[in-house]
Amino acid sequence: QVQLVESGGGLVQAGGSLRLSCAASGSIFSINAMDWYRQAPGKQRELVAGIISGGSTNYADSVKGRFTISRDNAKNTVYLQMNSLKPDDTAVYYCKIEASTIYYPRGTNYWGKGTLVTVSS
Repeated sequence: QVQLVESGGGLVQAGGSLRLSCAASGSIFSINAMDWYRQAPGKQRELVAGIISGGSTNYADSVKGRFTISRDNAKNTVYLQMNSLKPDDTAVYYCKIEASTIYYPRGTNYWGKGTLVTVSS
């Protein structure tokens, strides 16, 4: 199957930076989209940023200009560079990929377990 391992979360002061990583492994043929979502306490999970295989990106309005998503296709890894962090960015951040695998050759979604980002004021 496919495993997603996220890292890079932690506690940071407002205005600080963090870099999240999500590495995918397993029986993967190709990865189309790679996304970061987040879920704050008491709120619904929301899309933060996404990047497709061609490199096009999209961002939630709340993070535009502060966050940058990138991917290393050779490593099946997606990154989220988060700058100028605010307390409102506090959430569990989840990685999601849309991948073609030996079990799902037409593609399906896989989720990581999440990494906690806490921004103190």
